Amino acid sequence: MSAVSTAETDSDGGPATPASPGAFQRAMILATATLATMLVSMTLMIVSVVMPQLQGLLSATQDQVAWVITFNIIAIAVVTPMTGWLANRFGRRNVMIYSTIGFVVSTILCGTANSLEVLVLYRMLQGVFGAPLNPLSNAIVLDTFPREQHGTVNSIYGVGVVIGPMVGPIIGGYIADAYTWRWAFIAVGIAGILAVIGAVVFIRDDRREAKLTLDWTGFITLAIAILCFQLVLDRGEQEDWFNSVEIVIQAGLAVAAF
Repeated sequence: MSAVSTAETDSDGGPATPASPGAFQRAMILATATLATMLVSMTLMIVSVVMPQLQGLLSATQDQVAWVITFNIIAIAVVTPMTGWLANRFGRRNVMIYSTIGFVVSTILCGTANSLEVLVLYRMLQGVFGAPLNPLSNAIVLDTFPREQHGTVNSIYGVGVVIGPMVGPIIGGYIADAYTWRWAFIAVGIAGILAVIGAVVFIRDDRREAKLTLDWTGFITLAIAILCFQLVLDRGEQEDWFNSVEIVIQAGLAVAAF
């Protein structure tokens, strides 16, 4: 049997269920999923160490640069609940591949931004494409390995989740000092190409449930709640919390939408 197993079609003509992959393919799927998750978590923290350079080169204040972090977190928080629907609508493999490609492209574009507004846009796209990678990678890993190995693979996968935020500021700060803040993003994007290759070559899990629907009303109100609540947390201190009309309105919308 080849390392990359072919899928079998269900008897009812539904989505194909992948055949059991070999040991090497399992290891590569685990490595790909761990790498993708680690890179996403790294980008969350890299900005914090390059903010001084961003302020100088983009002629922005500290409050303005903070939007680079805020919109990325909001995009991740809003899109993450859609992961299950996206995977069942378009297939796990497709969502994994295109999300990884989108994340890599948007990360490299962050390194090419020449204005704060453009950088915020690219960071938002980075969050949109990066959001499905964590839950989807975890689901693919657990369904790839037999149940008796879940403890081991979860430990290995968890290392990527934990190491990303730890090494992100270190690597980002070193690259920013040696070159510029742009290369901190570009380096992550280049590393992400390995995750794209791994997803295309090794991931064959394309299962989906065609009848699964998304509660759009619930999703939109949840997105509004997360957006407003995140803005309250990010801007509350500088706006003197509930002494600010803006914070009161955002908090009220967050509670109402939730």
